[in-house]
Amino acid sequence: MKEAFVVNAELRTDQGKAASRRLRRTGKVPAVLYGGKDPAQQLSLSHHEMKKHLETEAFYSHVLTLKFGGKEQQAVLKDIQRHPAQPILMHFDFQRVYADQAIRMDVPLHFVGGEKCPGVKIDGGIVEHQLVHVEVECLPKDLPEFIEVDLSGMEINETIHLSQLKLPAGVTLIELHHGNDQTVASVHVPRVVEEEAPVAEIAPAEVPASAVKSDAELAAAKAVEGKPAAAAAPAAEKKEEKKK
Repeated sequence: MKEAFVVNAELRTDQGKAASRRLRRTGKVPAVLYGGKDPAQQLSLSHHEMKKHLETEAFYSHVLTLKFGGKEQQAVLKDIQRHPAQPILMHFDFQRVYADQAIRMDVPLHFVGGEKCPGVKIDGGIVEHQLVHVEVECLPKDLPEFIEVDLSGMEINETIHLSQLKLPAGVTLIELHHGNDQTVASVHVPRVVEEEAPVAEIAPAEVPASAVKSDAELAAAKAVEGKPAAAAAPAAEKKEEKKK
């Protein structure tokens, strides 16, 4: 049995950004109800109540009952505006629904059996989900809360497309209307990333003691090359004094 969602709303007459800011400061959220032959209706909602509703996945793809002004209206949630940096709900859009008129809604996909399929359990593959929701068209009474995708029979390198989904009676997929049979999920071999072998550090070659030149020899070599030997001269003089 489907869960019944009731949204309590109040009529509002003030419009514009300033009016919306004042409304939010009182713990309310501005909303609009549109669709059908009736004009758009401006509403206000409880921020706390709507935050609780949004914790349930089915709320996003369910026919809701809006209560306001002493009457009830069947509707679906079409859009939510949220604050970009804070957990604040900014605005809601609802569309009226009628029993004899088809509606279009995004419905979530629920994947089952992925860990048991042969491609994963036997061949060590991994499951990749290309889609997490699909757009459907149906009468309000046929609107599903979700569509189940059974992966339990998938082999390695196998895919499931939109045309293979099992849909409830009266439900069609919008993408298939346009001939776009998208991939929903696939099982493939994990990609192995090869790590480069570390380059061994080359130790500096040891210089034999016989090749080490004294300060006097270095000074003499510089003098021959025409370079000043002032830096090495003091050391050379000290060695000459010791010999004496």
